[in-house]
Amino acid sequence: MIETSLRAMEGPVETPPWERDLSSHPMVKQRVKRIATQIFNRMVSGEYSFGTRIPAERELADAFAESRTTIRQALDFLETFGAVARRAGSGTFVAYRADPAKRAGTDASGYLNISLIAETISPFEMNVAESILEPEIVRLATIYMSVRDLTKLGQQLTQLEAIVTDAAEFADLEKQFMMTICEGTHNSLIVTMYRIMHEVRRQPQWCANKKRTLTPLRIREAQKALRSLFTALERRDVDTAVECMRLYISSTQEDMIYASP
Repeated sequence: MIETSLRAMEGPVETPPWERDLSSHPMVKQRVKRIATQIFNRMVSGEYSFGTRIPAERELADAFAESRTTIRQALDFLETFGAVARRAGSGTFVAYRADPAKRAGTDASGYLNISLIAETISPFEMNVAESILEPEIVRLATIYMSVRDLTKLGQQLTQLEAIVTDAAEFADLEKQFMMTICEGTHNSLIVTMYRIMHEVRRQPQWCANKKRTLTPLRIREAQKALRSLFTALERRDVDTAVECMRLYISSTQEDMIYASP
């Protein structure tokens, strides 16, 4: 159930596109525009981030104290302006993206702003980045990890396998485990890139999403997957290690997308 807070007293975070184009919707009721604007503001603020599924019409109707008909009309209105995309049998997904400068995660000085990146990137976009970067990291680590690197990784795995229900501790140790693999590439540029990704994951909203997915069952499944990955790294089996990493990414993608508020 989504929050019942409507943020009705808050001003818009960004001017909705329909307020700049009054000619295209003269017959749309003000009530429908009001709901559309509130949903749009949630997308702009990152509460509904790009690529994630918006709550069902029934939940939105309860949250906004409106009929499902009004909610449906508001979503239709948002779709007209490209803010959402309907997928038959799957639901309504956020299609709105922040402006390019904001999405790039740079502030006025041109420097990277990790908090800004975390606010604007979606779970879908994070998963794409992981799918590109992490298998290659594992491929290089399989070749270049030293005995000392593998010993450290094995110790971290032992700690991970001792966890039963503590989602926060597991998430933290999992990040350390993955960073050790990355450091095992002995490629400083790749390590720097991966640290940026890790810093995004450490932001409060990302940590909260991760913890929501880590039920005791998911922890056990992750432990088995990480053990398989470690074994492949230890044996210098590049193909198996890369495949283990891809399977591990795939197993977490849907969880992270649907855990997003």
